[in-house]
Amino acid sequence: MQVIINKLNEILDYVKNTNPSRYIDISELSEYANVSKSTIRRNVNEGKLKASNTTGKLLFKMQDVEEWLNN
Repeated sequence: MQVIINKLNEILDYVKNTNPSRYIDISELSEYANVSKSTIRRNVNEGKLKASNTTGKLLFKMQDVEEWLNN
């Protein structure tokens, strides 16, 4: 029974971390995609990657990040 509970917790953690409407900042994206922050900024400036700047810092929707990484 404990094995099943552990597996369900793993699945829950995975689902929480891959929520397509979740936002991450530039540091998280840099680590996640294994690219430099300047590469990310360049792609934002070129219109290749969507970003929100309403809070005063760049935030990226996971769905947009996945699309960017898969292109």
